[in-house]
Amino acid sequence: MRFELHCHSTCSDGTEPAAEVAARAAARGVAVFALTDHDTCAGSDVTVPGARVLRGVELSCDDGGRTVHVLAFDRGGAWHLLEDRLAAVREARRNRLRVMVARLARRGIAIDVESLLAAADRRSIGRPDLARAMVAAGAASSFSDAFSRHLYDGGPVDVPHQALPLPDALAVGRAAGAAMALAHPHLYDHRSALYLKRHRGDGLTGIEAFYGAYDPRERARWIALADELGATCTGGSDWHGPDASNAPPGVDLPDDRSAALLAWLSG
Repeated sequence: MRFELHCHSTCSDGTEPAAEVAARAAARGVAVFALTDHDTCAGSDVTVPGARVLRGVELSCDDGGRTVHVLAFDRGGAWHLLEDRLAAVREARRNRLRVMVARLARRGIAIDVESLLAAADRRSIGRPDLARAMVAAGAASSFSDAFSRHLYDGGPVDVPHQALPLPDALAVGRAAGAAMALAHPHLYDHRSALYLKRHRGDGLTGIEAFYGAYDPRERARWIALADELGATCTGGSDWHGPDASNAPPGVDLPDDRSAALLAWLSG
């Protein structure tokens, strides 16, 4: 069965609107779909003909200064609890952008931040939006120019984003009745096992073993860890758009893994 449980649209850092992401998933024969933009569910009302569509989100979490991404999926519980917490996270992002625009002003660059925020609506907003606004205003020659001179990590305009502490994110996800999985475990290497062992009781019971960019050897590594720890294998491409270097939407899981994943998603 073909799943797409990790993909992004213009509601966060993808390049295509949510409806286009859904259309591409449908064209690829995806049977179970969830749009998982960063810290927002703004595009989750899309339809994928012939597919089961779930509400999903990729939570940006902090673990002692390290960023950890958790995929959360709606199983019909109190999802509004998670939505409420994400609204607070998005408001913090909006205030962060206001501070960065004020820092740009001190460097002689004027950006209308309130218009930028109004256009974003419920979409998660951040430095890429500011970079595009700078290019449109003629304050930067390109997206990369905006980052290399002003917006880079620790740069003169950057303001660190305060992500949800991992235990807090898992607590609200568990209260919401969400199914939660560790995204792209290769990014955390050996810490992936630590996260799953430490937080299984907090609701972190899945791992994205079928990640679109994995070769068979890498996939086997995370399947083995899932089996060792009794975690469910999830699958997704982490697609951000047609110009991205990652895999196209949709990953195939064998029948036994598909059945286990469907049961996990149903709670």
